[in-house]
Amino acid sequence: MLAKTYGCAVFGVSANLITIETHVGQGSKCYLVGLPDSTIKESIQRVESALKNNGFFFPRRKVIINLAPADIRKEGSAYDLPIALSILEASEQVELKGLEDYVIMGELALDGTIRPIKGALPIALEAKSRGISKLILPEENAIEAAMVEGIEVFGLSHLRETIQFIRGKIALEPTQVNVHALFNQTHDQFDVDFSQVQGQESVKRAFEIAAAGGHNLIMIGPPGAGKTMLAKRLPTILPPFSLTEALEVTKIHSVAGKLMGKHSLLTHRPFRCPHHTISNAALVGGGSFPQPGEISLAHHGVLFLDELPEFNRNALEVMRQPLEDRKVFISRAKWSLEFPANFMLVASMNPCPCGYYNHPNKDCVCGPGQVQRYLNRISGPLLDRIDMHIEIVPVHFEEMSKERAAESSEHVRKRVIDARIIQQNRFIPYPKIHSNAMMSSQQVNEFCHLDEPSQQLLSVAMDKLQLSARAYDKIRKVARTIADLAKSENIFSEHIAEAITYRNLDRENWAG
Repeated sequence: MLAKTYGCAVFGVSANLITIETHVGQGSKCYLVGLPDSTIKESIQRVESALKNNGFFFPRRKVIINLAPADIRKEGSAYDLPIALSILEASEQVELKGLEDYVIMGELALDGTIRPIKGALPIALEAKSRGISKLILPEENAIEAAMVEGIEVFGLSHLRETIQFIRGKIALEPTQVNVHALFNQTHDQFDVDFSQVQGQESVKRAFEIAAAGGHNLIMIGPPGAGKTMLAKRLPTILPPFSLTEALEVTKIHSVAGKLMGKHSLLTHRPFRCPHHTISNAALVGGGSFPQPGEISLAHHGVLFLDELPEFNRNALEVMRQPLEDRKVFISRAKWSLEFPANFMLVASMNPCPCGYYNHPNKDCVCGPGQVQRYLNRISGPLLDRIDMHIEIVPVHFEEMSKERAAESSEHVRKRVIDARIIQQNRFIPYPKIHSNAMMSSQQVNEFCHLDEPSQQLLSVAMDKLQLSARAYDKIRKVARTIADLAKSENIFSEHIAEAITYRNLDRENWAG
C-alpha cells in the first residue's frame, strides 16, 4: 500500500516542499531514497524504536521511502515524524485519513516524544505558498510557525498524540499568536541604557551619528575606556524594528536554530559579538550544510568585533564584500545560495599590543615598530570600508563619580528616528536604500552637494590625509547624516569638519 504526506527541506533562509511517499510491499528490506543525508538515513532506527515503544511495529517487508523531488538534498532529523506516520498508514496498522492535507515535521525520541526542529518559520511560509493550510510541528515550534497568517499550526509533543489527532480521536485548537501585540509588547524594553555611561560625550555623539545613518564604526583606545560598554548600548538608540524587519530577522534565526519556546519573534535588533577565534564559515556563513553566519544573524542589527586585530585576517577579508553588497553569496559545485547581511559593523581595538599607546597617564612599553605592526593586522581595504574612526580616551574620576544621570537612550533614539524619517522621505525613489550609509556613489553625488567652503575644506583634508575615493564618499555620507540630525537640508562646512574628525586612523603618522 502507498501512503503520502508532506514535509519541507530548509535550504538557506527558505524552504522547499518535500513529498514523503512510503510503499510497503513484498520483500524484506528497507530503502530510503531521494538524496537523504546520513542523519535522515539514521531515522529508520529512531522510527523503529518509537513505533515499538508505542505498541506498533516496523514492517518486516519491503519498505520504500521516497523523499521527492529526488534532486534536492535533504538533511537533518526533522523527517522522523512524517516517515513514522506514513509507515503506519502504508502498513495498514492505523488508518490515517487526511494525512496528505498536512505538512508534518518533527524529530522523534526513542519513546515517541517529538523534539523541536530548526526552520519552523520558513517551513510555514512555504506551506502557505503551496496552498497547504495545516501544519503539525513540535510543540516548541508552534508559536514560531503560527506567526504566519492564514494557516493552522498544531503543536504536538508525542507520536501517540499525533496519531490520535489525525484520526479525530482528540480535538486540538490551532496555535494562535497575535503578532502585533507580541511585537509591540517588548520592542522598546532594554536591559541597558546610555544613561549608565558617564562621560565620553564625544563618543556618544559619534554613536548617535552612526545610528542615524547606519554607518560602520571602529573605536580605538586603551583597555577600560568603555569601548565594549558603549557598543552593547548601540541597539538601544537604533530605530525600532518594523514588523517586516522583525519577521525577516526571525526567519534567519529560525533557520539557525536560535528560536525556541515563547521567544519566537525577535523584537529587538540583534547584537552579535563573536569571539576572535571564529572561523571564516562561522562568520560569513556556509559549511558542508550551509548555515547563516554571524553577519547574517546580525541582519538589521549590530555585529560587534571586539579586539579586531586578534581576528584571523582571512576571516576579516572575506567580510569585505558583504560590507559593500549587504548580502552573502555562497557557491559550491552543485548549489549556491544567498544570505542577507545588512548589518552595522562596530569594531574595537587597542592602539598597541600593551594597550597604552597615546595614553595620557600610562607609558607604552611596546618596542620600536610594534605599534605599526599591530595596526597593520587590519588591512587598508577593510579599514576603508568603515565610515567612522573614533579615538577613545579614559574617563577621569570626576566624570565617573558624578551623580547626575546622563542622557537616556530614549531621548537619543528620538533624534535618530527623526533623522531616519528624513532619509526615508529622501530615498522614496530608491526602495532598496534605507539609510545614508547605503547610498551608491551616484546617490552621494545627487544628495550630498557641497558649497564652496565645504568643498575647499574637504579638498585640504583629502590631500593632507591621503584619503581614497571611497573615504571621500564616506565623509560626505557622514556629513549628510550630521546635517539630517541638525534638520538641515544642505551640508555646510561645519558638518564636513565634524565628519573629517571621524577619520582618526587616516591621520598621517597616527602610530608614528
